[in-house]
Amino acid sequence: MSRLGNLGARLYRGEVGYDFIGKRKIWYGVSVLITITAILGLVVSGLNMGIEFKGGAVFTTPKTSVSVSEAEDLATEASGHQAIVQKLGSGGLRIQITEVDTKKSDEIQDKLAKDLDVPREKIAADLVGPSWGEQIANKAWTGLGVFMILVVIYLAIAFEWRMAVAALIALIHDITITVGVYALVGFEVTPGTVIGLLTILGYSLYDTVVVFDSLKEGTKGITKQTRWTYSDVANRSINSTLVRSINTTVVALLPVAGLLFIGGGVLGAGMLNDISLALFVGLAAGAYSSIFIATPLVADLKEGEPQMKALKKRVLAKRAAAAAKGEATEAEQAELDGADHEDTAPAGAVVGQRREPRGHGRTPGKH
Repeated sequence: MSRLGNLGARLYRGEVGYDFIGKRKIWYGVSVLITITAILGLVVSGLNMGIEFKGGAVFTTPKTSVSVSEAEDLATEASGHQAIVQKLGSGGLRIQITEVDTKKSDEIQDKLAKDLDVPREKIAADLVGPSWGEQIANKAWTGLGVFMILVVIYLAIAFEWRMAVAALIALIHDITITVGVYALVGFEVTPGTVIGLLTILGYSLYDTVVVFDSLKEGTKGITKQTRWTYSDVANRSINSTLVRSINTTVVALLPVAGLLFIGGGVLGAGMLNDISLALFVGLAAGAYSSIFIATPLVADLKEGEPQMKALKKRVLAKRAAAAAKGEATEAEQAELDGADHEDTAPAGAVVGQRREPRGHGRTPGKH
């Protein structure tokens, strides 16, 4: 078995683990800091809305020796607006200028033909009205709203309302970060961006639902025992699916990174940038939120319930009594025994710090 596979098996069995839930305040603080940075970027820089949303004209020229930078200067001078120019595979240029009406478009087309030294009739001009972009934006918001409502309803039925609330907060977290990154890097927002944003919502929920399913199974009948708190079980659920989450995220990010850095950066395919940046940031944020945000939030909400408070009080009292007698707690004993841990621990349980009990007959430092 590979080293990573062996680690995954040990995490699943609870033989090793990291206390994600116990350090949740750190993760909350990191998320708040990132979210504030994203919001500031959005407020200060704003989004660079594409021609589909603001309206304007797109001019496609035949093959020309004029460079992209030269064409940008010429188009900006001709229109009075900042122009975006892309080199096409045919050797021609795609010149995009926002906020241009029909009359202005004809004037720009004449001037571009003269400046680029190409026949006017060979320059194709396409106009996009701002009303069309407004319709796209409205439909995107409507689709996002419907998606959020359906997600909350489904999770509330399949799991419970606390998990639905935690998943919704994680989704908003992911969207806010992705939009903020767009504002900070200045990438153009196009319909491709909207498609990318809607796509990452599904990926974001994917890992979250997997952890929630493990948590649901592990907490069945949890109040009937005094070994594990709800946070213990939640922590085990994260650890048991951690390697799987890492694997699926890395596999998903690799082709997206290829689109972003090779397709968009090296080959200069602008439309790929619109989709791939949203996917790349959203996938990374979704993997983070499913581990560090969604599940810890569920643990906080659940442990506010009276029965979970009572359970935690009983578990901590039992552990304190065992510690006072110098004995291993049941949780520690289950971890040390390995096989007994598998047979007796709830599916979602997790062990905190290891402590060698007195008189257990094991060599100190060996487990």
